[in-house]
Amino acid sequence: MRIDEWLDRQFAYSERHGIALPALEKDWEELTPECQIAVIARWETIRGRIPDRIFALEEAIRVKQRLLFEEEDFASSCRINGDIADLASRINDLNIWFRTRQELEPSAKPHNG
Repeated sequence: MRIDEWLDRQFAYSERHGIALPALEKDWEELTPECQIAVIARWETIRGRIPDRIFALEEAIRVKQRLLFEEEDFASSCRINGDIADLASRINDLNIWFRTRQELEPSAKPHNG
């Protein structure tokens, strides 16, 4: 099996976050040092995209805030406010993932909701 195929299985795309997140098949300690290095290298590439994802989500929040400011219907305002909270939650998750470097253990992961 090629290392790229194996690495692809160690990460799962998250629709919620817009990036692939670690989904290791084995515990971190069970991986060989070579596999750990490969996972870290792949993660660093993915991790480098997080600031752009955060920026896009922040822009989506700004759009929703403008809609909320103009909305007069209470139920619609509640929905927009809920959308804003969801986007903010995604940003929070991405900030946690951005700070996650070599510790890709399952116990260190924020929720993937």
